[in-house]
Amino acid sequence: MSTSRALDRKRDERYYAAFVCKSVVEIEEAYLSLAAWCRARDYAGYDPFDGLNSRIFQSTPLRRSRTARLGWTQIFKRSPVNLRPLAGVPVGKNAKGIALFALAALSRFRALRTEEPKREAYLLLDDLLAMRLDGWSGAAWGYNFDWQGRAFFAPRGTPTVVPTAFAARALIEAAQVFNDARYVNAARGACEFILRDLDLSVDAEDEICFSYSPLDRTRVFNASLLAAETLSCVGALTNEDELREKSMLATNYVVRRQRADGSWAYGADDYQSWADNFHTAFVLASLLRIRRTVDRDMDELTQAIERGYRFWRREFFLADGGPKYYHDKPYPADAHAAGAALVTFTEMQGVDAGASDIAEKVARWAITHLRDERGFFWYQRKRFYAVRTPYMRWSQGWMLYGLAKLIEGKSEKVKRKSAD
Repeated sequence: MSTSRALDRKRDERYYAAFVCKSVVEIEEAYLSLAAWCRARDYAGYDPFDGLNSRIFQSTPLRRSRTARLGWTQIFKRSPVNLRPLAGVPVGKNAKGIALFALAALSRFRALRTEEPKREAYLLLDDLLAMRLDGWSGAAWGYNFDWQGRAFFAPRGTPTVVPTAFAARALIEAAQVFNDARYVNAARGACEFILRDLDLSVDAEDEICFSYSPLDRTRVFNASLLAAETLSCVGALTNEDELREKSMLATNYVVRRQRADGSWAYGADDYQSWADNFHTAFVLASLLRIRRTVDRDMDELTQAIERGYRFWRREFFLADGGPKYYHDKPYPADAHAAGAALVTFTEMQGVDAGASDIAEKVARWAITHLRDERGFFWYQRKRFYAVRTPYMRWSQGWMLYGLAKLIEGKSEKVKRKSAD
């Protein structure tokens, strides 16, 4: 390393250390203890939707019943006691969870430029690449459990757009940080899966909607937009206008379904009319990332982001930073919503100069009300009790990613002030 680069690194580490000491000691400690807890378990754990992995359930004829699968999944998801050890549900690694942990490590590396997060990011990215599913047009990822939704059933290993898009996001960021062609190629492969294997539940002249998986024709707004985000960001990375143009068609579909108050429903069907905190955050974050790749004026897109952000900020958070699951109910407070909020608020600093302060308030609320003394974060806090099950993807992955993004964002502000 050159003398100049060594001095730059020492300066950056000095600014970062001063920032941590003065501003976010509690948040830094929460990040470090959570990272150690997850690393000690090799990032494997339970998931709110993994009940169908039960050896007991799979040994019965109920496994062939849609109604039984739905009911069994909801029992495990809603129970205040973790039933999985009794029902023979094994812990496992989840591709979306690994992507979130890789994103956290990449964020940490950008903040510190030290070897430990760099090494951790490489290991997690290797795991992620190894989890790609065979038999599809490009690179695709799925969940490690059978999943029964209201619209369709996805057996374990079915590729779906959500874990694929989060894997692609981690690979895109890794390509930008490490300048490694492996990650570019894998992210480009995710575009092939999106374009060739997903159905188009809407295919009009100036808008399209991607399905959730190759097995369905659902119109889920955040899922289709995650596909659009992947196409747009990979297109910007590889300089392919065709990918960005296809992304804009899917973006049009979601932007034009924004409600008058700025919100989005979960999806287009009547049974999908509800809106929640973290799916709204996904929509906003995807729209913002897509907007960054567009090299022309997009007033409609910009206005949609601003309207949606105002609704989300106003309706989904209590005065003390507590995240509401639904806009019209204070409970439950969910670690997934808190972690996704930290990511989205941090990325929204260009839209709202006070977004970083709101993110810090959410982080402190989550640390106070959802954090276990052993370092992990509980699933949810209800009105009268907390569900303490330590879900690896849903809670730990999102909180680790969110805390890392918040610390990175604040450290960047300190570095900018120091340079001025």
